[in-house]
Amino acid sequence: MGKAFQFYPEAASSFAGQIDNLYFFLVALTTVMTLGIVAVALFFFVKYRRRSDDECPEEIEGNIMFEITWSVIPLVVCLGIFFWGTNIYMGMVQAPPDSVPVYVVAKQWMWKLQHPNGRSEINELHVPLGQNTRIIMASEDVLHSFYVPAFRTKMDVVPGKYTSLWFRPTKIGTYRLFCAEYCGTSHAGMNGWVHVLSEADYAAWLSGNVANESMEEAGERLFTENKCNTCHAATGNTQLGPSLNGVYGKSVTLKNGRTVTVDDAYIRESIFQPLAKVVAGFNPVMPTYETQLNEQQIMQIISYIKTLKPVDGQEGGHE
Repeated sequence: MGKAFQFYPEAASSFAGQIDNLYFFLVALTTVMTLGIVAVALFFFVKYRRRSDDECPEEIEGNIMFEITWSVIPLVVCLGIFFWGTNIYMGMVQAPPDSVPVYVVAKQWMWKLQHPNGRSEINELHVPLGQNTRIIMASEDVLHSFYVPAFRTKMDVVPGKYTSLWFRPTKIGTYRLFCAEYCGTSHAGMNGWVHVLSEADYAAWLSGNVANESMEEAGERLFTENKCNTCHAATGNTQLGPSLNGVYGKSVTLKNGRTVTVDDAYIRESIFQPLAKVVAGFNPVMPTYETQLNEQQIMQIISYIKTLKPVDGQEGGHE
């Protein structure tokens, strides 16, 4: 026998059920309201039909309470839907602190994924059952969109910035991964699979065929190869650039007096457009690395910077 027809994709993440409940409520509400309006309209068509050419209908006065009622009830229903959807949305965009990152680079027409230990995948993602997983994404060319229907999760991958989403798989299985934004002639072929494994199977998969370098180790190598340590010395500030020790997640003051938080987006911008936000006390002398580093390498360098701890109480900023 063939596989039974499914009206909607299998629900396989922690918030899939919440989204389905809201969706089905909206479908039911729309159906009831539509049928109700049609029934009332048909009743009025018959009851108040014109019976003769010279008939003069009776004038009907307004009813304030009736008008208030039909305004307030829809308002309450719409506000309820708004707060219900907002509560689900906030839970979907705020990844739990224990989420394990997976780094994704989208390009025409493939998904390149890398785990923290360095293991890479193309158009496939392996994750353990029940683990909070955060997908951190960048695009090397055009707009893409990371979409896993079974997880009820989708996020655009935008050139020039980082976007992210998270999920917690609740069922072992293999689920489709799509690009949900038209990205060129082979857009339809930009798809893949998400494999949800048991903890034991995932540990066995993760330990096999491991890359020579983890994300942090690759980032440290790139940091040295590109002479970043010449200006951003590990021992503290230099005449050319501030130390990066312990700076991730902290606020730094710029030459124009503004303050910014050192996060993934800020570090990426500082590498590709170093003159955009110069740290106070330093001159705008850093060259751009836009043509020398790709998105995956930038993610590796950021992973390395996240591991840097303050030295002798010194905390720096990034130019």
